[in-house]
Amino acid sequence: MFARDALSYEAVPLPNRSDMSDAEMLAAATAYFDAMKTRHTVRDFTDRPVPRDVIDTCIRTAGRAPSGANHQPWHFVAIANPALKSRIRAEAEEEERRFYDGGAPDEWIKALEPIGTNADKPHLEIAPWLIVIFAQRYGTFDDGTRYKNYYVPESVGIATGFLISALHQAGLSVLTHTPNPMKFLNGALARPDAEKPVMILAVGHPAEDAAIPSVAKIKKPLDQILTVYE
Repeated sequence: MFARDALSYEAVPLPNRSDMSDAEMLAAATAYFDAMKTRHTVRDFTDRPVPRDVIDTCIRTAGRAPSGANHQPWHFVAIANPALKSRIRAEAEEEERRFYDGGAPDEWIKALEPIGTNADKPHLEIAPWLIVIFAQRYGTFDDGTRYKNYYVPESVGIATGFLISALHQAGLSVLTHTPNPMKFLNGALARPDAEKPVMILAVGHPAEDAAIPSVAKIKKPLDQILTVYE
């Protein structure tokens, strides 16, 4: 929590420094790329438990993400409680049924066809953990007064990327889920109005018969996602 009387700038020496050669940098970058190539979004989970320490450590990693003015405008709610997961599934599926039954434009529904999704979300109960990510519109000083957060969507997006990467590095599979609207999550998880739910991550081990849509293997080549000026 920030204190209003401690907002001055103070420089400290860089605490960590990497000194790799060019070859070592390329090797490290390639090793990470090779690891992330094995990441796949799955919808078929086993109920094999995942220790809370693993989840805590991955969320610690997410908390190291850069953020606007270092305000860290995020909050993560990790849920293993079966009754609460069941409630979230029921309320999420209610929103999803409205989406698939006419709430979404035809173009959007058509775009989802190769992914094979529908209103049924059993993974929200089967996966051992759900992690709900909230974006904080504003924070509070230690005296209770509000301060504005900056670059909130960008900051939360970066932290979410850190989290998904950390979970993958821990050997876990992740499904990103965004029922729309998601306001029901504030009530279910007792989060304040200042926080906006932006995503549910279903986290666990893939089922033995887990499958992915073939289209998910199609990734844009480098020349379509990169422009370089040297």
